[in-house]
Amino acid sequence: MPSTSPRTLDAAELSGLAAGLAARPELWRSHVRADPARRTFHALVREPHATVWLICWMAGHDTGFHDHDGAAGAVAVVQGRVCEQRLRLGGPPRRSEHGAGEVFAFGPDDIHRVTHLEGGPAVTIHAYSPELRRMGTYAEGPDGILLRRAVDEDTELRPTTLTQGASA
Repeated sequence: MPSTSPRTLDAAELSGLAAGLAARPELWRSHVRADPARRTFHALVREPHATVWLICWMAGHDTGFHDHDGAAGAVAVVQGRVCEQRLRLGGPPRRSEHGAGEVFAFGPDDIHRVTHLEGGPAVTIHAYSPELRRMGTYAEGPDGILLRRAVDEDTELRPTTLTQGASA
């Protein structure tokens, strides 16, 4: 009997999906909104095998460290520049910068953070598989303990500070 569960896209397929949508501005250009107070985002695809978001960034915008609750992903940079940092124990985060025309991918177990780099607004297209439903945000809690908080996939991510007594 064939499986009824959707197929999960691999890194190459996710990168191709993000880059393919980036190359078709008629599908997303009308949703680009630069807001200095917060990142703006718009869902482009919501299917059982993939979720795709258009995200607009300006100076100071920062997701904070987060995961994608078991979904892998790829990000196509359409305009501007962003920085990705991967959380590492025992050392500073691994940092990489990405500009217009570049695509970067991450696995289902990665914890990372994305920030806007200097200059004008940035526009990115993020493809996830399987369908993105939740994410985990990370912050340093009391006594330096790393804590995780689950959030819905349409929540705007920001750097998080958790206080004593906060649940993870």
